[in-house]
Amino acid sequence: MNAVGQLSVGARYAEGRLADLEVALQRPQVTRLYLGKPAAVVVETVPVLFSVCAQAQRRAAEAALAGAGDRILPPADPQPLWAEMLHEHLWRLLLDWPPALGLPQATEAFAIWRGARGGAGLRAATDRVLEGTLLGVAAAAWAGVAQAHSLAARCLGVLGQGPACAEFDFPSLHPADWLPYWKNPTLAAPPAEGPSTVAAAYRERLGAVVQAARSLASGAPYPVAMAGGAGWGVGQTLTARGVLTHGARLEAGRVVAYRVWAPTDRHFVDAAALAALVDGRRWPDEDAARRGLEQAVLALDPCLPHELKVSVSDA
Repeated sequence: MNAVGQLSVGARYAEGRLADLEVALQRPQVTRLYLGKPAAVVVETVPVLFSVCAQAQRRAAEAALAGAGDRILPPADPQPLWAEMLHEHLWRLLLDWPPALGLPQATEAFAIWRGARGGAGLRAATDRVLEGTLLGVAAAAWAGVAQAHSLAARCLGVLGQGPACAEFDFPSLHPADWLPYWKNPTLAAPPAEGPSTVAAAYRERLGAVVQAARSLASGAPYPVAMAGGAGWGVGQTLTARGVLTHGARLEAGRVVAYRVWAPTDRHFVDAAALAALVDGRRWPDEDAARRGLEQAVLALDPCLPHELKVSVSDA
């Protein structure tokens, strides 16, 4: 297993359908490293251990630890957070979705975005020295969004869908719903929400990348919420994959328990979410079925490497 874990997805192809889906998600227990550490040390360590969506991971940790310690959540510069979300969205829309649908990647557009983001420093837009650079980052973001939308009609055509819908709202944050479960894991966890179809997941990502670009350009606050007190805290924020939740428990200012619920952990806790995306669909051969399964996995967007295994059966 690597530092972020591994995901294996298996299925059986028979009579034009995929059946017997299996999901095996393994994660290293890195949160054990937080035990006994002061809150400030954990906040600094989180983005190192959780390198994917590191800015969002840090913000969720800050919120959870502030809630547990009955403290006010310190403000954060929204620019790096929006840029991080945009990076993940543009990576998927420009590099991953096209080949999954038999189309060429938009590598040049992504390279322009990555270069602009990497050279900006992404400090506050009020810094006159960096103001022009940040405007350049916003311009590169919009160029990437435009390229994604130019690909959208072709991608949605492969998926058998019409033009993209312009309406989109980011998911709501409800950390208080997670607090009882954090205190008592024998309770049922709040229900996970996933896309209803592969095409719906693609449409949602198109809407999200536009909203993220608007937010980066305007300097809008990045969504974050917390709940808790008396040593227990839950913090939530957004990632490109959905709502990220951290839970912290403090005693005498030190962490005695910690947990992370990432979208990947919730979508791939079992095969239910994946099965919902392939149930009822038919494919003419094994290769087409494998591509369909790959598209379904991409729709749920795991934040770690994955492998697919499709076996063939006559019955």
